[in-house]
Amino acid sequence: MASRAGHRLTTAATGAAPDGLSLSVISPAIGAEVEGVDLSRPLEPERLAAIRQALADRHLLVFRDQRLTRDQHKAFAALFGPLHVHPYHAKAPGADREVLVVKADETSANVNGEEWHTDVTCHEAPPWLSLLYITRTPEPGGGDTLFASTARAFEALSEPMQAFLAPLTAMHEGAKLYTGNYDMAPPPGGWPKAVHPVVIRHPESGRPCLYVNRGFTTRIEGLGKRESEAVLEMLFRHVETNPEFQCRVRWTPGTLVMWDNLSTQHCAVWDYYPHSRYGERVSVVGESPQTLLSS
Repeated sequence: MASRAGHRLTTAATGAAPDGLSLSVISPAIGAEVEGVDLSRPLEPERLAAIRQALADRHLLVFRDQRLTRDQHKAFAALFGPLHVHPYHAKAPGADREVLVVKADETSANVNGEEWHTDVTCHEAPPWLSLLYITRTPEPGGGDTLFASTARAFEALSEPMQAFLAPLTAMHEGAKLYTGNYDMAPPPGGWPKAVHPVVIRHPESGRPCLYVNRGFTTRIEGLGKRESEAVLEMLFRHVETNPEFQCRVRWTPGTLVMWDNLSTQHCAVWDYYPHSRYGERVSVVGESPQTLLSS
């Protein structure tokens, strides 16, 4: 299954960008900056199709020097599907339920996403796509986000390990992150939880991707407690500690990053306390992740 040269993965082709799009690749495994696109203006169908193809190829896209209202941000996200409502907003009926504010300053006890995770995998149909628009960055710098390709991470595993993981499923629980890390009281009915395949097939690229993450995944179904903990910890560290799967995005005011949650994990670096950072995230609902073994 894996493409190898000796014991190392071969570099994925980074060839020409889709027609009508100018890309600058961030790293061989993941990420590209898109040049010359104003997201506040209507996009031609061809340009939108090129962005979608680039996203499937590169997992995440960076758009700089944007000037977006909240409605324009949401309108661009809605071109890719229905907008997601975060579990936080079950407790905040007065807020814009389709926008998650991402901010930190000198009063913050923690920040959104400072642990490796994939967004809201505790939902039965988790967000497929997330779009974070940052408008204020820390004065001395910092506040970068690390991203990892879970497609490349799967390809780097041995073939026996790939075969072992392919039929397994795992439990994802909102309480692990929202109560366990952020000490938030659950909303009425409790935090969501769902069972997903450990390895999924990406619906657009067809590539297998690891789909467990430290933020939400609590156990692998059918394994003993110690077995599950050992396998999950190995997979978490495999994604989190290997720079060959990763890229680092430096934020500047007016930057929008969109990423594919089916093929990535990410981690926000909180290295700027007590300075402030502000942004808003809009996400797009996907279908339930499909097992690698499905036809």
